[in-house]
Amino acid sequence: MKVVKFGGSSVANAEQISKIIGVVTADADRRLVVVSAPGKRHGDDTKVTDLLIALADTVLAGNDHEAALQEVVSRYAEIQKDLDLPADVISAIEADLRGRIEKRSSNDLQFLDTMKASGEDNNAKVIAEAFTKVGHPAKYVNPGEAGMLLSDEFGNAEVLPESFDKLATLKNESKIIIFPGFFGWTKSGEVATFPRGGSDITGAILAAAIKAEVYENFTDVDSVYAMDPRIVKSAPAIDLMTYREMRELAYAGFGVFHDEAIIPAVHAQIPICIKNTNRPEAPGTMIVPTRSNEERVVVGISSADGFCAIYIDKYMMNREVGFGRRVMQILEDEGISFEHTPSGIDNLSIILQSKELGAEKETLVIKRLNDELSPDRIEVEHGLALLMVVGEGMHYTVGVASKATQALADAGVNIEMINQGASEISIMFGVKETQRKQAVNALGTAFFG
Repeated sequence: MKVVKFGGSSVANAEQISKIIGVVTADADRRLVVVSAPGKRHGDDTKVTDLLIALADTVLAGNDHEAALQEVVSRYAEIQKDLDLPADVISAIEADLRGRIEKRSSNDLQFLDTMKASGEDNNAKVIAEAFTKVGHPAKYVNPGEAGMLLSDEFGNAEVLPESFDKLATLKNESKIIIFPGFFGWTKSGEVATFPRGGSDITGAILAAAIKAEVYENFTDVDSVYAMDPRIVKSAPAIDLMTYREMRELAYAGFGVFHDEAIIPAVHAQIPICIKNTNRPEAPGTMIVPTRSNEERVVVGISSADGFCAIYIDKYMMNREVGFGRRVMQILEDEGISFEHTPSGIDNLSIILQSKELGAEKETLVIKRLNDELSPDRIEVEHGLALLMVVGEGMHYTVGVASKATQALADAGVNIEMINQGASEISIMFGVKETQRKQAVNALGTAFFG
């Protein structure tokens, strides 16, 4: 039995939904289908999830929300009409949206999750109808009723361990199951969502629960590429990579697959295959527990903007027991998550996503660091990009860091910081955002020609 997940671009309109019906029914083992909300139909379009967020914001602001609601309904109506489905499908969707608004909870974050989740939920119902209409009996399954139990961290929920045994019973269903991604229910019966892009996570959880043969994640590209093809036009495709390599790359900018979705598959040892809905015959990229490191030392190079760094200098820092712990305690107290902490004998750098450190929060954190730790110098630098050079083979190969730093130097890219993970399968470089593309091209040339 295979779990197959289709992203927003794969279910954006009737034409794409017809394609996924063909993909699923071409393989009798594809019986558990996870779907996203409708994505963009063209470059200037708006995703349904974004329309739903706008609708929720309008409701929360106390403004007239009828136009925003009808904009969402019209997207589904276009799909319903083009698939020649009964009109009552749209009546049910409109009633569902109005019901969610009328039953709005006092918790704004929970209400936002309820509205966002309707994108996947209603699309799953439409797609189940579309399968059945063309002679392939399909069943919509509500995540909460199936046992997808999540923590109550609205907008950033995690699956609860007891979910897996409950969801395992889905493997006994004879019909094709259409399962909406991105959300589940808390133990108190409230809708909660994973982070944005969380349909990938739903698929991985289901694959682990039913012990699937493979988890096929269909998107709009033939495979995962060694670098962002929008930056490097000739980026080579990756045919095989490991879980650890994919997680490192996904963390720092590889948007093809959500980095958190790797975890359930790792624990259950379920292989993942990234494939193209529009070219299902293409082999795609297989993500597996291990691979031979002989052919490719570096598997990929990823990059992402939007980072900043706090630099702390203090002589004899290394002799001050608990210094690092107290720094981290301040960040924890202020609800700030960090990414990396490169350090020296008398200095410590903390790499954060810039969104974690707004102006007010920055002022507060710097004051606490000064008051509680008495450093010699504190500096905050914004406008940083992170680059990750990733490959299991780096652990066994001499000279990878040298090759990377020489390539960046030859391209005139100044390295703000370097950090290598303890596993030695990745090296992180911090550079100015303005030099990110230049750096990716330089590293790409060095490692892939």
